[in-house]
Amino acid sequence: MTGTALVTGGQQGIGLGISRALVAAGYRVAMASRSAPDTPVVREALAELGAAAIYVQHDVSDIAHVPMLLDQVEADLGPISALINNAGVGAPVRGDMLDLTPDNWDFVQNINLRGAFFLAQDVARRMQAQPQDSYRSITFVTSVSATMVTVERAEYCVSKAAAAMMAQLFAVRMAPHGIGVFELRPGIIATDMTAGVRDKYTDRIEDGLVPAARWGEPQDIGSVILPIVEGQMQFATGAVIPVDGGLSISRL
Repeated sequence: MTGTALVTGGQQGIGLGISRALVAAGYRVAMASRSAPDTPVVREALAELGAAAIYVQHDVSDIAHVPMLLDQVEADLGPISALINNAGVGAPVRGDMLDLTPDNWDFVQNINLRGAFFLAQDVARRMQAQPQDSYRSITFVTSVSATMVTVERAEYCVSKAAAAMMAQLFAVRMAPHGIGVFELRPGIIATDMTAGVRDKYTDRIEDGLVPAARWGEPQDIGSVILPIVEGQMQFATGAVIPVDGGLSISRL
C-alpha cells in the first residue's frame, strides 16, 4: 500500500471517482460524509472498492468531531498522507440572489468553507508532526465557480472563491514542511448534484460552451489527483488545476 487518503464525500460523484483512482493506485482510502453507513450509495461504494476502503460517518460542518474522525481513520488505516477536501453542497435553491436567505447562505458556507478549513487545519497539524520521509498533500476540490459567476447560486460561488484563497493560504503555510497543497477546479461534471440541470447543460455543451464538447466524468478528476498525491508535483505546490474541458478559458 502506498499511503492513506481521506476523501470527504468519497462515496459518490466526484469523490467516488477520486476514491476509485486512489484504491487502484494502491492507497488505503477512508471515505467520510454525513450519509448513514447503511445507505445504498455507501454500501455500493464499499463493495466496489473492497478491503482497501473504509467509511466513516461524519458531517463536515460539525467541526467539534473532526478529531474523532481523524483518530478513527488513523487507528484503522494509519497516518493520513493525503487529504482530499471534496465534500460540498450546491445552492439549496437556485434563484435571484436578491432573494437569498441567511439560512441558505450559512448552510453552504458551513460545509464548503468553514468545515473544509477546520478539517484541513487539523490534518495539517498532524501531517506536520509526522516524519518527513514520505510525501504528504492536501487537495481542495473547488469549482470553476470560484471565478465564473452564476447569479442564481451566489452562496455557492462565494464559498468556492473563498475556498480558492483557503488553498493558497495552506499552500504557503505548509510548504516549509514539504506538504503540498493544491486546488482542483472541476467544470460541468456528471454527478447527482448536476442531474437536475442535465438537459440544460447538455444543450449548452452541444452549442460550444465546453471546448472538449462533452460532460466531465468523475474519473476525469480521479486521474488528475494521482500525480498530486504521489508527489510528482511537489514543487508546484499552490497550483490551481482546472478540470473542465476548457470551459474556463476566456474566449472572444
